[in-house]
Amino acid sequence: MIIDDHPLFCDALSIVLKMVAGVDTVETAETLSQALDHLANRVTPDIVLLDLNLPDVNGLDGLLRLRARAPRLPIVVVSSMSDNRMISATLQAGASGFVPKHSQRDVFQQAFRAIELGKTYTPEGYIEPGMSGGEPDDAVSRLSSLTNQQSRILRLICDGKLNKQIAFDLSIAETTVKAHVTAIMRKLGVQSRTQAVLIAQQAKYAHLLPDA
Repeated sequence: MIIDDHPLFCDALSIVLKMVAGVDTVETAETLSQALDHLANRVTPDIVLLDLNLPDVNGLDGLLRLRARAPRLPIVVVSSMSDNRMISATLQAGASGFVPKHSQRDVFQQAFRAIELGKTYTPEGYIEPGMSGGEPDDAVSRLSSLTNQQSRILRLICDGKLNKQIAFDLSIAETTVKAHVTAIMRKLGVQSRTQAVLIAQQAKYAHLLPDA
């Protein structure tokens, strides 16, 4: 499945995949919502190629929400934002590989071969960014472990909302919110809501969490 809102790119990439990667059938989706509906109602694809900028998501949000819905599904990010830090962030968030949009067709062939062998694909010239203490990448990694609902709740926590307000916004019981908050803090390795918000800000991630 290709998730990208540019029809010409989807058509071109579909042809490339059939020619060089032995792909028989290619499904496309213009938004993350369409892709999630597809996963809910049809057979799960063998691999997903995901653009980071879609009409209904931006940045790592789409990748994290897709990973939460299908934890074992190989996801290759195909993006024009291909600096080392962006590539590193997508891998930390659970991508199986990263291919710059301007890549030649043999690069896609290499990526598919690597993933078939259970490896993670990174483009030629990629260098793992040096991180001071590894904190930003570590924050993204911890945030990527959250479920979709936990990510929504963390977004609302970042907005300064209390459990009662979150329960109202999401139409769930306050006790359910409390359970999610406890799970969020455990996954993030923090002891308070304030520390959880700091983790999100540390990764420059609060604006990428799903809207409630």
